[in-house]
Amino acid sequence: MKADYYETLGVARSADEKELKSAFRKLAMQFHPDKNPGDAAAEHKFKEIGEAYETLKDPQKRAAYDRFGHAAFENGGMGGGGGGFGGAGGFADIFEDIFGEMMGGGRQRRSGGRERGADLRYNMEITLEEAFTGKTAQIHVPTSITCDECNGSGAAPGTQPVTCGTCSGSGRVRAAQGFFSIERTCPSCHGRGQIIQDPCSKCRGQGRVTEERSLSVNIPAGIEDGTRIRLTGEGEAGLRGGPAGDLYIFLSLKPHEFFQRDGADLYCKVPISMTTAALGGQFEVATLDGTQTRVKIPEGTQNAKQFRLKGKGMPVLRQAAMGDLYIQIAIETPQNLNKRQRELLEEFERISSQDNSPQSTGFFARMKEFFEGLSE
Repeated sequence: MKADYYETLGVARSADEKELKSAFRKLAMQFHPDKNPGDAAAEHKFKEIGEAYETLKDPQKRAAYDRFGHAAFENGGMGGGGGGFGGAGGFADIFEDIFGEMMGGGRQRRSGGRERGADLRYNMEITLEEAFTGKTAQIHVPTSITCDECNGSGAAPGTQPVTCGTCSGSGRVRAAQGFFSIERTCPSCHGRGQIIQDPCSKCRGQGRVTEERSLSVNIPAGIEDGTRIRLTGEGEAGLRGGPAGDLYIFLSLKPHEFFQRDGADLYCKVPISMTTAALGGQFEVATLDGTQTRVKIPEGTQNAKQFRLKGKGMPVLRQAAMGDLYIQIAIETPQNLNKRQRELLEEFERISSQDNSPQSTGFFARMKEFFEGLSE
């Protein structure tokens, strides 16, 4: 079982970017293989802290890790975490991100200049009815796509990028700094390993152009507010033929006029008259499945009383189950009384007994006993 990234770096989950960087710098210097030659345990620890910092320093990866833990990066997760740390970008890229300023130059990826495209975010708002039934939505996303003029290579048609003479195509050059042997980005090719001498006129050597894409998104029935849908490979195109990033669709539900949602259950506050609450009655309430259900109110119903309509809530995501609908009673006090109505209420008050309002009578009786006890 993998260790918690925050514990690995020895920081709190609320640590900011400065605290993360400081913790990584300290541990990296302590466990760097050059300081611990032949120490397998130190090398393993160095890998762990590098992997942890790689994830937590990226706001998007950190948010995914905070929500889903290590599972966020399994099966191709977000291209971060443990899955891809030991690749071409590996420790040299992470180490340079902290110590690279000593030698100058920024961090770049190799692999012949092919860089993975950025992940994109799309915010979508849907109605509660759409979350109930599910839907297929068409969205329009402005993004970068592979240039069709150069097929993503960035070089003009009929030409090819050439190998960088400074780094011999590796994209990195080494330099000594104290007891460290630091590998930094090649200043000639900026880490790409290749140089485009004749760039494509359409994409200006980037291998991609900006265009609005139309995509179809399946919203399953029962989807909840805040759910994230991932469309693999539908993000920004990679540089010079690199793999595309992913598109993340973040769903939010519009407030509903009648219903509030809690998981698979729905809640509806229904105002009824004082006389209906006292004498009993019934009413019909519409439900999201397109039907109406009759609710019977027994006499003497109190304010905030709830009635459960089983199976009339939301679908449970990817399950053959339904939540419930809870009707909450809100008793409305009469307003704008005419003379006759006031007379009737005053007469009712005069002939009322303690049995008609047991909660009120009991409350004030207990309150009286309380104050009498204080004065003794």
